[in-house]
Amino acid sequence: MNIEIKLHKSDLPDDLELGNVIAVDGEFMGLNVRRDPLCLIQISTGNSDAHIVQLNRSNYIAPNLVKVLNNHSITKIFHYGRADIAHIKHYLKTETNNILDTKIASKLARSYSDNHSLKTLIKEFVNVDISKQFQSSDFGGELTSAQMKYCANDVIFLHKIHDELSKILERENRSKLYKSCLDFLKTRVDLDLALFRDDIWSH
Repeated sequence: MNIEIKLHKSDLPDDLELGNVIAVDGEFMGLNVRRDPLCLIQISTGNSDAHIVQLNRSNYIAPNLVKVLNNHSITKIFHYGRADIAHIKHYLKTETNNILDTKIASKLARSYSDNHSLKTLIKEFVNVDISKQFQSSDFGGELTSAQMKYCANDVIFLHKIHDELSKILERENRSKLYKSCLDFLKTRVDLDLALFRDDIWSH
């Protein structure tokens, strides 16, 4: 598969048209939101393309990117959006609206499996075996071509995966439950940012 990868410094270009449904992912220096900075946001239209925004970490000024993330008319597909949305809210100071999430969808649809990693979903639904070698690499400096390809792989398949998971959710009458989980996702992010990491429903 030929992938068109474009690296943008600080923000998306003014004239970039992404459409109404995009896949979104972020890369950070770690999973502790307050300690580990947001470094990259990658976006795909689902047409074998990836736009990687290397954020300016001295000010996080990215008005075009923020406008897209905040736009209620643009659907954003994440895989485990909980971490991405928390970093976006903390560093870019914006809400991410109109969210779908392939990891939540997978956990509800694929009750026949206990593995809901992106690598597993890509293999099952796209029949591509991707490398996750650079999952734990330094995204804070200059990016290598291998790192950019890794970032692209995190978004280019999400449209197809979500479409396939949606078919299972519909067939198994779990679509309404999925929507309810998505409605709660922003609250779960706010709990994370308020340092309530534990399951508040547990005894």
